[in-house]
Amino acid sequence: MKRVLLFLFAIILIPFFTLEVKSQNLIYESGGVLQPQQAVYNVTHYDLNLTVNPADSTVSGYVGITFEMTGPSNEIELALDPGMMVEKVKIAGNEESDLHFKHGDEGKALRVYFTETLQIRTEKTIEVHYSGKPKVANNPPWDGGMVWDRTPSGDPWVGVATQTDGAWIWWPNKDHPSDKADSVSINLTMPDDLVVASNGRFKGETDHGDGWKTWHWFVSTPINTYNITLNAAPYETIEDTYTSTAGDEIDIIFWILPEYMEQGKELFPQFAEQLRFMEEVAGPYPFRADKYGVAHAPYLGMEHQTLIAYGANFQNDNLFGQNAGFDDLHQHELAHEWWGNLVSAWDWRDFWIHEGIGTYMQPLYAEHLGGEESYREMMDFLRTRITSQTEVAPRRSMSSLEISGGGRGGDVYFKGAWVMHTLRYLVGDEDFFTIIRRFAYPDPELEKRTDGSAVRFATTDDLLHLAEDISGMELDWFFELYLRQPQLPFLREEIRGGELHLRWDVPEGYSFELPVEIEVNGERERVDMDGGSAVLSIPDGADVRADPDHWILKEMR
Repeated sequence: MKRVLLFLFAIILIPFFTLEVKSQNLIYESGGVLQPQQAVYNVTHYDLNLTVNPADSTVSGYVGITFEMTGPSNEIELALDPGMMVEKVKIAGNEESDLHFKHGDEGKALRVYFTETLQIRTEKTIEVHYSGKPKVANNPPWDGGMVWDRTPSGDPWVGVATQTDGAWIWWPNKDHPSDKADSVSINLTMPDDLVVASNGRFKGETDHGDGWKTWHWFVSTPINTYNITLNAAPYETIEDTYTSTAGDEIDIIFWILPEYMEQGKELFPQFAEQLRFMEEVAGPYPFRADKYGVAHAPYLGMEHQTLIAYGANFQNDNLFGQNAGFDDLHQHELAHEWWGNLVSAWDWRDFWIHEGIGTYMQPLYAEHLGGEESYREMMDFLRTRITSQTEVAPRRSMSSLEISGGGRGGDVYFKGAWVMHTLRYLVGDEDFFTIIRRFAYPDPELEKRTDGSAVRFATTDDLLHLAEDISGMELDWFFELYLRQPQLPFLREEIRGGELHLRWDVPEGYSFELPVEIEVNGERERVDMDGGSAVLSIPDGADVRADPDHWILKEMR
């Protein structure tokens, strides 16, 4: 009898042990190497029809996925947390068309099998019906997932943040940054005493008369899966209309908790002011057909397209504490509407385009408001955060976790910003700001469009070639040293025989020819470093300083 009981006990434990192992081995990340059954199709539209219940922290419903085949296959790979229960997968509009699927045996992979080989250019719409409790964000937005919180008055306060972890935490999708849906319908059913904000344009609401209401949103432009979001609370709104530099009128809407209305009204004018600056630097706001929205969130912030999450306590200088006099958290998330949402990395290896250029917009705005001194103070602070432990823009495919983890994670932001600063020093302001504008909108005609056709993917090499075309310089050496390997250049200086000898020390196999500003007895000149070195005649006993303003990204010994 004891043997039988032990055997039954072991059998009972096996499922729990298996689930625990699976949970322990599950890696919450996005992207990485594009798998063959991901590469055979391209999503054109998502249709989210979800009930989100704050009372038990569940999500249930179905997601319609419209796609076009790019290669022949009878199988596609989606992604969904194995902790969620998939009830069925079927062809949309056909109740008798249940498809075979496999979920949970291979981590996040949700494999869907068709009864025939789908040919190239075949279009299909399937529905994935599912339910469950999504992963809860322990430290949003860095450790992502669903955010279930309470307002000061005790009401539900719901959000989501999944950039580094992947949107598959809470809804099924093709988990790769190289595939943006052309449009998304978002229909969210929640308790009717809440206000539910999401991406795109509001299309109305349906009151079910039973304490629940469905909020309908539609995104008319391409969007990455991690940008699809919801914010729910008993919000009130602050609204205004903004006229873009392109002449279009944009709705600016701030969803805010009633308890913070006065602070919100004080902050609100900064939204339009910062929008104007970004438009003047990088071109018109890309999503003028929908809106510019900000949602008061129970975590610091996130750049969800057309609805950024804001939780920075309505204070200026939240991120860097440099007394620059503006809300830099909002400005950072706003910058991502260009760097990340308009111009996107199709592989996470080029994530610095989002974060490095996005971060550089804060010192640029500080300079706009407070001049060079304010700019310099913020750049000096960013310099203290650089580690240079590994390359910023690796050439191999990367997942979101790989590119954001360890020393690389901070350098993606701060070294990336300093690379942009040093590029500005090299090519001069006129060419640099042309590079910024044309990297956002390669063709000025694209600045006029509101249909989403300006949204595009880009790589580090795209920026390199653009900078070369505009500046007329050969810049391989600059991008290779700063972005493709970790070590910073070191400027070696030596005075002998009435001459100043300068040489860039760089890793073997690399060249570096960045000009250096030299100050001799208070007089400055820019010295070319052809071949990585230069010799300059100086008076005996002269006071000599190389790079006197520490304006160049280099190793400090």
